[in-house]
Amino acid sequence: MDAIDVILTKRDGGRLSDEQIDWFIRSYTDGTVGDEQAAALLMAILFRGLDGDELARWTQQMIATGIRADLSGIGKPTVDKHSTGGVGDKLSLIVCPLVAACGAAVPQAAGRGLGHTGGTLDKMEAIPGWRSTLSAAEAETVLRNSGAVINAAGPDLAPADRKLYALRDITGTVESIPLIASSIMSKKIAEGTGALVLDVKVGSGAFMKDPDRARELAETMVALGAAHDVRTVALLTQMDVPLGRTAGNALEVEEAVAVLAGGGPADVVALSLDLAREMLALVGLDGTDPADLLTDGRAMDAWQAMVRAQGGDPTAPLPRATEVEVVPAPTTGTLSRLDAMGVGVAAWRLGAGRAHKDDAVSTTAGVVWHATVGDHVETGQPLLELHLDDPARLPHALEALDGAIEVSATPVPPPPLVLGRVT
Repeated sequence: MDAIDVILTKRDGGRLSDEQIDWFIRSYTDGTVGDEQAAALLMAILFRGLDGDELARWTQQMIATGIRADLSGIGKPTVDKHSTGGVGDKLSLIVCPLVAACGAAVPQAAGRGLGHTGGTLDKMEAIPGWRSTLSAAEAETVLRNSGAVINAAGPDLAPADRKLYALRDITGTVESIPLIASSIMSKKIAEGTGALVLDVKVGSGAFMKDPDRARELAETMVALGAAHDVRTVALLTQMDVPLGRTAGNALEVEEAVAVLAGGGPADVVALSLDLAREMLALVGLDGTDPADLLTDGRAMDAWQAMVRAQGGDPTAPLPRATEVEVVPAPTTGTLSRLDAMGVGVAAWRLGAGRAHKDDAVSTTAGVVWHATVGDHVETGQPLLELHLDDPARLPHALEALDGAIEVSATPVPPPPLVLGRVT
């Protein structure tokens, strides 16, 4: 097999054979094929695509470069959820213990934030003592004992994806739908879950800003799940407006805990329940209404058990920023625009996010908003709070909010949370 032949096949619009895919993934992972030839193939795929059979084989071989966990001995049906990333999206912190409390096991291999979107691991690490990196044996023990685990993806989980993801990031091939789908699904399938619910965000603060492309990505990932015997459903959800009332690591943990205690913002509660119900239906546990567990304390019990099982103290105070800057409402009326991208970039610039994967993040920095689209506001009332520890970051954060807020003299309805469903 020769790398040039593989590149030319796809460059000229041909179909890659199983043998070509197997050889390329294996050879790039072990270093036989270099970055320059791999980059050429990724660019050819960006322009020419992969058909369903090619993509299923490509994903299968990415999984095969590592291990596929066997969770059959857990004794409970396994189901996970994955979000494509948004602003204020703390739903994994809620849904994982909530679904565990309903009787399923939730094995979540989670990631870190990059740019304006937050990462589940960064949020959980705001909890004193909580450990993000567990061995496979430790993760299985936590899953067995507490019903849910949120863990950093280990080096044995689709290692081909780690190399390909880094290469896509520097070669302008990030937006290829087959490559996005195989990256997400190879890790989710390898983690050993039997079912999966995808939350595909659409809008200004999402990776996918176009609804048609978001649906295409959702359909592609659902098909990949089916091809690998993982029952998969996707919801398309809006991300023009940030979710909830907070963006930032400790701030989002606090909001998630409020929801688990039976309170919290209505949009976060509603979407958490939508996702939880989809997860439970996939594994035949839809006889339990997860809303009941938010009000009777069982969801909170599951959260505390999950946090303790990974070394965290769920009763410890969360860290807080040393400074808070208030942004007032500019006029009286209905908040008609609160741009998710503007809020996300502001939180990032305050220190909540990272520009490069090795950057440190602040646990305390972030943005709180006291109203969302559709709410009435009065001139001068506190609209946003910018939480920070480094005053030098404030001007750039305020710049990100230029044009992000609009108030209308006439009523404006809030946008729908769920835009579509793909099965």
